[in-house]
Amino acid sequence: MDFLLNEEQQTFQSSARQLITSKGDLNLSRRYTEGEEGILTELWTELGELGYLGINISEQYGGLGMGALTLVPVLEEIGRAVLPGPYAETMAFATPLLEAYGTPEQKQKYLSEIAAGKRKISIALLEESIDFHPATIQLEAKEVDEGYIVTGKKLLVPNADVADTLIVPVRTGGGHGEYGISLLLVDREDVEWKIERLKNLDETRNVCNVTFDHVHIAKEQLLGTKNIAWGILQEGLVYLNAALCSTMVGGIEKVVEMSTEHGNTRMQFGQPIGRFQAIKHRIVDMKLALEGSRSLTYYAAWAVENRPEEMIEAVSLAKSYTSESYVKVSGDNIQNHGGLGFTWEFDCHLFLKRARALENYLGSPSEHREKVAEELGW
Repeated sequence: MDFLLNEEQQTFQSSARQLITSKGDLNLSRRYTEGEEGILTELWTELGELGYLGINISEQYGGLGMGALTLVPVLEEIGRAVLPGPYAETMAFATPLLEAYGTPEQKQKYLSEIAAGKRKISIALLEESIDFHPATIQLEAKEVDEGYIVTGKKLLVPNADVADTLIVPVRTGGGHGEYGISLLLVDREDVEWKIERLKNLDETRNVCNVTFDHVHIAKEQLLGTKNIAWGILQEGLVYLNAALCSTMVGGIEKVVEMSTEHGNTRMQFGQPIGRFQAIKHRIVDMKLALEGSRSLTYYAAWAVENRPEEMIEAVSLAKSYTSESYVKVSGDNIQNHGGLGFTWEFDCHLFLKRARALENYLGSPSEHREKVAEELGW
């Protein structure tokens, strides 16, 4: 099976890299962490104008009508630059769910605005128990004639401070099981929610607690079927985890390049440090981790689009291996840079922070390995 990017996908990747480089590459993330949050809006608008926000959106809504595989090279470039913003959540979670389960009105509104770079979407999933089981979703959405009244809190919502819409799993039916869970599209322009921005290790990726205080949500904002949206949610999380793997592969690739360049230019005892076995062997191990992560990630993206019966197994395997590899490779990069790797001036810390932020996002490596075992019947 050929996992190489085709010519069209390579074109997307090279043009995305040119755009990000022209905007400052890793300096975009540095400026964002230093308070220049307006750069995200500018970048998002330009991504929309150039078609990167419409890759997997149907042509009738202003997209390009391509599959999830074409997202992979763009996600890699976003990971290489540690870019801020909910690109993965918007393109790999919200978009496929809207395409599959949205009403015609929802598709026209949301997909058109996503493709045009006018709407960013995130997911408000976690509650007090910080878990991923149905029983943990207890945010009540009380049904009224005009829609739903939502009262409660969601925790650790990524990019809630910049998102225009949140997809919120709520409980519209009693009990603690899968039945009774629904998905609501909550728009910032229509609903006021209280945001508490939290201190985060990865300052390029803000997380917030979001509080809803007797907020009214129109019934037209229901995504999918009332009370039986747990399966829809799980489907979307598989898509999103596959996308996160692509961003991590991009980050790993950049880290390997950084270590290789430093090994070739940093001189000690009259020769480049890359000639020393300790550095040389470590870089080889980093390269092996990159290729393993890339192979698993490409297969996961292919399975999402072509072999749904293997999708969960493939994505969980990729997520467990790639997230651990990203942490290990980012730490090794700091070791290769020595004392310089611990300084703010070098970019090594940006990748280690992102790796740690994504390591347990939407499931830890051990939890994903358990999913693989379940899918294999072990």
